[in-house]
Order: sequence, then C-alpha cells, then structure tokens
Amino acid sequence: MDLIAPPVDRDTPRPQGERRGLILVHTGTGKGKSTAAFGLALRAHGRGKAVKVYQFMKVPTARFGEHRLFEQLGIPITGLGDGFTWKSKDLDHSAELAQAGWEQAKATVMAGEHFMVVLDEIMYPLRYGWIPLESILSCLRERPPHVHVVLTGRNAPAELIEVADTVTEMTLVKHHFKAGVPAQRGIED
Repeated sequence: MDLIAPPVDRDTPRPQGERRGLILVHTGTGKGKSTAAFGLALRAHGRGKAVKVYQFMKVPTARFGEHRLFEQLGIPITGLGDGFTWKSKDLDHSAELAQAGWEQAKATVMAGEHFMVVLDEIMYPLRYGWIPLESILSCLRERPPHVHVVLTGRNAPAELIEVADTVTEMTLVKHHFKAGVPAQRGIED
C-alpha cells in the first residue's frame, strides 16, 4: 500500500447554490446499494426529518433487520412486492403489485410531506417493464422541490442517471457467495 500525505488545503470551491431536494441513485453490480440508501434514511431521521421507505421486491410482511430497526425508530417502511421473480408463482401478479406500489410511492413523493422517500429495488420492476420509465422520470421532475428521492437497484437506465443529481455505481470486486459462503442474517437480511 502506498501512503499519501493528508490534505491540508481545500482544492475545490464551496458550492454557492441553494439547497434543494436531490435525486440520488445507487446502482451497479456490487453489494451495498440498499444499505447506502438506509444509511441516508437514518441520517435524515436522526435530523428529525420525515422519511418513508418503499421496497419494491420485499413482501409487506417482511421482517428483515432493516424492518425491525426502522419500526423501533418510527421510520415507516413498506414492502410492495411478493419477493424476487425467481421465487414468484405468478409474474403477472408481481407486475400488478409493482404498478400499485409505484402509484402509492409516487403519491408519497408528490404529496411533499416527507423530506426523503427511498425507492428501494425499484430498478427490478422498472427493468422488467412493470413500471413505465417515463412515469418515474415525470414524478422526479415534477416532485416538490424540497423532496429528496433515493432510488436503488442494478442497471439504472441512462435516462434516470441523466435526471439524477448524484449517482453512485457500486462495483463488485469480490463476493462471499463465490467462495461458497451462504447468505447470513444481519448481512443479507
């Protein structure tokens, strides 16, 4: 490992624009997209801001670690789906749930009552054609100016990346699954 000297001078100017709601996208093949979004939700909640989390692939009765913690903290989190497609018994029903879930999430964004709305795993139903891209883009463009929206999932389309303010692409370098280590409570759920 090469060592470097710590920076002592700020080499970028301070932004002078107004603060406003942002569109943040966490995408890529690496692990941590949802985790990063949940971290933002916790940070906003810690500042007393209203936050709402929608999960497009989780079932409404899901009890993963994030659900347990958010419930304790009073952060509403809603599962809108019926699980991942490889577990689905009826993909038409999965599509209907995604469409209904999008209408619910869109209404929350447009109502302007939340500082932040997280649309976790929305890229799956978007990429499957269950939610029209233009509907998402219109919502993001027309949302109240103070509302931050965080969208997660692999393969974010170029049009969404274009409208976003901040895009982070998580790159897979190494994953424990490849070494035969199964999913674990507290890591994957």
